[in-house]
Amino acid sequence: LAVSSSAAQFNNELKQQDNDPFVGFNIGTDVSNLLPPANVVAFLQAQKVTHVRLYDANPEILKALAKTKIRVIISVPNNQLLAIGSSNTTAASWIDRNVVAYYPQTLITAIAVGDEVLTTVPSSAPLLVPAIESLYSGLVAANLHTQIKISTPLAASVILDPFPPSQSFFNQSLSSVMVPLLKFLSRTGSPLMMNLYPYYVFMQNKGVVPLDNSLFKPLTPTKEMVDPNTLLHYTNVLDAMIDAAYFSMKNLNVTDVVVLVTESGWPSKGDSKEPYATVDNADTYNSNLIKHVFDRSGSPLHPEVTSSVYIYELFNEDLRAPPVSEANWGLFHGNSTPVYLLHVSGSGTFLANDTTNQTYCVAMDEVDGKMLQTALDWACGPGRANCSEIQPGETCYQPNNVKNHASYAFDSYYQKSGRASGSCDFKGVAMITTTDPSKYFFLLV
Repeated sequence: LAVSSSAAQFNNELKQQDNDPFVGFNIGTDVSNLLPPANVVAFLQAQKVTHVRLYDANPEILKALAKTKIRVIISVPNNQLLAIGSSNTTAASWIDRNVVAYYPQTLITAIAVGDEVLTTVPSSAPLLVPAIESLYSGLVAANLHTQIKISTPLAASVILDPFPPSQSFFNQSLSSVMVPLLKFLSRTGSPLMMNLYPYYVFMQNKGVVPLDNSLFKPLTPTKEMVDPNTLLHYTNVLDAMIDAAYFSMKNLNVTDVVVLVTESGWPSKGDSKEPYATVDNADTYNSNLIKHVFDRSGSPLHPEVTSSVYIYELFNEDLRAPPVSEANWGLFHGNSTPVYLLHVSGSGTFLANDTTNQTYCVAMDEVDGKMLQTALDWACGPGRANCSEIQPGETCYQPNNVKNHASYAFDSYYQKSGRASGSCDFKGVAMITTTDPSKYFFLLV
């Protein structure tokens, strides 16, 4: 009796956790030095990550996730849609091989069928709902249809006129798929999976969409975006995108399906065409996104429902084809060293590399080298910064350039001064950041 009681309590805890909004991570594997699956899972546990999404049903990772309580979305790759959408038998064997073989030791919560199928492989669109229905039948046969949801991640571009949200609607050329898809999601209690990137909204609408709104930065009321039809105020682009999805569903008379953001993020590096792909912007976006989800404030249209979000992505996929930004969406390198340190204090134990409101002082980009050298000389001289580590042969001497040495010296002075106001200026060549220069600048530049 005691055993069954504790099992019931465990199941209730799982259900409660499944109802709470969460932040998860996408794990892509186009990585040259990716840790072995067991090490990846140990890393996830150390970072207190509770939800991940895979782009396939990698058996080694699924085995490694067993008995960890980490919840996982597995995926049907686009190139398998034809076989599954054309044959119930193929779909049933896919469920047996990739779900039944691991569940419940591995907590599979959902199956993502394809990825952005309607916009990237439109020729497969007619097979999408049949594939979803066939896989669902396989779950019913295994009696797992109440535990595991099925949906398909859609690109934001399936929604036309996304702002103001109240005027949004699904591209009508996709109606033959969207209508039965939404009916299926409503019938089975599954979410509408959306890949939503304020980064791309900003890049495509520069001059119209402010950077601060895209990065969740605090806004004065005059900078908030207002929907003229509903008078709802939007303080960030992601909420507007989520509500555009809700209004688009409402236009098709669907009001009981929740939005799950299966991808969102910001690249930390780009080429000259992507000047806003920077470490600071990526840090700001993802840190504020995490806080936003854990604040549980919902969206302006649905303040009672906070969409969970999977950040794209956990690891930099350095094997991805150009542009440069494609390989630089990760929070960590494949060997688990951080690309940058998030600023997510107040979000519980989530992400062990939290900087807990720590700030640092670094040299600004694109400032005159002579001015930097003068400031560096002052910091290491009269300023009495600790500059021993940037001497020839010492740990932080490389890369040997004035910007990196100045960043080290500026931060030493700033920390020694108790991060006092005005101690990170150096005649306008320094700035405050949440990125730790000792762990980022010298390790990874």
